[in-house]
Amino acid sequence: MVTSVSIQDLAEAKQRGDAIVDVREHHEYISGHVPGAAHVPMHTIPLHVDSFAKGQPVYVVCESGARSWQVAAFLERHGIPAVNVNGGTAAWRASGMPLETGVPA
Repeated sequence: MVTSVSIQDLAEAKQRGDAIVDVREHHEYISGHVPGAAHVPMHTIPLHVDSFAKGQPVYVVCESGARSWQVAAFLERHGIPAVNVNGGTAAWRASGMPLETGVPA
């Protein structure tokens, strides 16, 4: 069963330094993403399963929470504790939280 959390929970996870993965397409990611979120597009997740730390939570974010829920379910089936972020980047943006644009250096 996939655990889903709010953007407030995501903000707390970010403060703790937990892993955040944005699974949106490249053009969506560069237009604005949660600061510090790694970019792993949804269609490439199966290629990167081994790069996720077993036993460490991964917060998965997309635009609204639909794609991230699917990815979180996939990661859970592969033994990776994944957490879906309800409302995704749209909710993060709407709440006034900061966004990064472009590709991280």
